[in-house]
Amino acid sequence: MSHSPIRKDKTCLNCRHVVEQKFCPNCGQENTDSRKTFHHLFVHFFEDLTHYENAFWKTIKNLLFKPATLTKEYLSGKRLSYLAPVRLYIFISFITFLLIALFPNKVNENLSKSEKEITSKLIKQETKGKINAFNEDKIFDLRPMKTIDSIQKYGKESEKFSDFEYWAYEKVLTVTEHNTKREIIEKFIESFLHNIPKILFIIMPFFAFFLWIFHGKKRWYYFDHGIFTLHYFSFLLLIFLILFIVQKLFGLLGENSPVAFIADIINFVGILWMCYYFYPAHHRFYGESRIVSFVKSVMLFFINSFFILLLLVFYVFYIFINLH
Repeated sequence: MSHSPIRKDKTCLNCRHVVEQKFCPNCGQENTDSRKTFHHLFVHFFEDLTHYENAFWKTIKNLLFKPATLTKEYLSGKRLSYLAPVRLYIFISFITFLLIALFPNKVNENLSKSEKEITSKLIKQETKGKINAFNEDKIFDLRPMKTIDSIQKYGKESEKFSDFEYWAYEKVLTVTEHNTKREIIEKFIESFLHNIPKILFIIMPFFAFFLWIFHGKKRWYYFDHGIFTLHYFSFLLLIFLILFIVQKLFGLLGENSPVAFIADIINFVGILWMCYYFYPAHHRFYGESRIVSFVKSVMLFFINSFFILLLLVFYVFYIFINLH
């Protein structure tokens, strides 16, 4: 809550209404000095996102341990006691982006000596126009572009590539020339981690749409499914964030630390709870029998898994064409 002194001037800076106390009765703006320190702006930013401390921790506790409670409370009209669904998702996304940016997965630092030697050999071979991979790092046995260009110009029609095939071949060749298998995998993982909030945000409206299809249109609006989806995806992102923090904290102790097994236990429990969470959330929110809810939960799981897999295929393709 703001601790800035109240202005002596009782005229609201926003609407020019007379302000007798701290907040304007007409527009609700706080009647305090408009010139703030950077510290105040930073603190105010988090206060605004968390909607004060009690509401924040109450929201997080219900989100983690009481599936569907936040959604039912919000739709029943009890909204001031918790963070708004959109604000909650934005806040968790912001923290996730921030921590991933602070603790990035650096590809080249983890390469072993042998992998660096392999990379060096690949670079030397590139200057000679040869495209062969070495030992276990062999990815594709590709012909150089000069050969492909010769086929495109003088070869039989059945041997020639289409425009898309030619572009794809050239891209694969470029990526595999400049990256080892491990580098490609690590770059993909790094990009995936950085974009998880974006991926979830894209999936959300489709997830809500599938919920709308499976439930009565007279009783439930698409808005209701949207709020349920926002809370569910906020939970998924929060679990991911917690597991990410656990991994980084225990990683500081080293892989051979005597307490490293604790991180494994936390990861196992977190992933298990993440997989199970949707069923009780679905059952409690929609109020259907356990059997009906279980069947619908399984069906929705497979439908959304297929859709997410399809989206990830496009995402992998997008990452691949942007590798260099």
